[in-house]
Amino acid sequence: MLASLPLEIIEEILLNLDPLDVAHLSECCNLLRSLVYDTKDQALWRGLYLQQPLDDPRKCVSQEGVPNDEEINWKEALQRFVRARTVLYNTAFLPRDLTALRVLLDLATHVPPLSSPEDVDNLSRNVAWVAATLGRVDDFHVLLDDEHPASEEEIQLRARVHTYYGLRGSDLRRTARVRSRAYVYDMRNYRADNHYGPLDSRGHVNWVHVQALHHVVSMHLVDLKEHEMFDFAIFPMSIFFIQPVISPGMDLDQEEDWAGVAGPWRVSFCFCDHRELLKYNESDVDENGNLDTSVFESPDFGEVFRSMNVMLRVIGTRPDPDHPKRPIIDFAGAMLDNTSTMRGEVRMTPDNQVQWHFVSGDQDSAVWSSLGIQVGGVRAQFGVLGSWTTVFHESDDPVGPFWLRRQGEVTLGLPVHHVLLNASQQ
Repeated sequence: MLASLPLEIIEEILLNLDPLDVAHLSECCNLLRSLVYDTKDQALWRGLYLQQPLDDPRKCVSQEGVPNDEEINWKEALQRFVRARTVLYNTAFLPRDLTALRVLLDLATHVPPLSSPEDVDNLSRNVAWVAATLGRVDDFHVLLDDEHPASEEEIQLRARVHTYYGLRGSDLRRTARVRSRAYVYDMRNYRADNHYGPLDSRGHVNWVHVQALHHVVSMHLVDLKEHEMFDFAIFPMSIFFIQPVISPGMDLDQEEDWAGVAGPWRVSFCFCDHRELLKYNESDVDENGNLDTSVFESPDFGEVFRSMNVMLRVIGTRPDPDHPKRPIIDFAGAMLDNTSTMRGEVRMTPDNQVQWHFVSGDQDSAVWSSLGIQVGGVRAQFGVLGSWTTVFHESDDPVGPFWLRRQGEVTLGLPVHHVLLNASQQ
């Protein structure tokens, strides 16, 4: 009966169905199968894709702010999305399906840019779908058992997804916080070959390190107790803040300050008592190579969180042969609360992430060295997460996390239940 209708009517009916239902219908007869799969015209596939709760990929940019100029294969894009959705909606899902994780990241990192930090009318549908989908998964960051060892790619993908998403209920557990502190304060993770920051020896981002930094800093920003229930923690280091911010008409390829460096920033950092840091790093190593974490498990362990305001200015650029449209930005700045100054650079990493490196100290006498990664798209409100140590890089130098974020960029009116920031840390 359906096959007897005019093709235009059939196509209109199909466009109002879920893609899985369209696939099932195509098995009913040769006409429907031919209409769905044999036509060279991708109008049906395009229409079905645009019916999903996703952004129009023709309006999206990459994390570097580059528009997609290639012709879109709507059929392939829809099939990848539906397959990932099917896997992720399965209650038995474990993050071993790398294709599903790659689709999540592809959606989250290819979105329309916001026109300004206050542009709450154009929040990404991709980001909203990824956030809602991850909220359905009981624990997308489960530790795999020995029978299913995780590959390095999977470990990095999980950590990157977790960093973008923000805090989950499992992050409130004391054991999780101890694990993150153990990674962040382990001096073995700061070496010359990773530039004493959250990179690997190739210069690629180490998302396991970034996620641990994120966790340590985040727990100073939100009012959440260990067993508290919450829907989603909206705060500036969560997924709704990863969209690029690019003003209408701005061509980043022509912008000297393509990363949005110039302006007022707030740098926050954590540190613990140096005696406790040394006690941890000088403790015995177990059979798995782990140090004794009892110092972080003690109720007497103290971790200090501090913030300072800084005004940055661009002082020049240098060519980057590997990224000719994203030159290295040299910048300088002065703390507004004291006499400290800052000098540094912003450049692209080999894996196309935005890297910040700067040194700071009192009146141009640099003592501290910091290296971090812009999380999310270029100029995203999420800010820069990284680690600090000294410029001397001695074996017993202090280390800790930092978060650098533009002043005044707190988007309001987000359409999700949220928890409030600690008033003193906004």
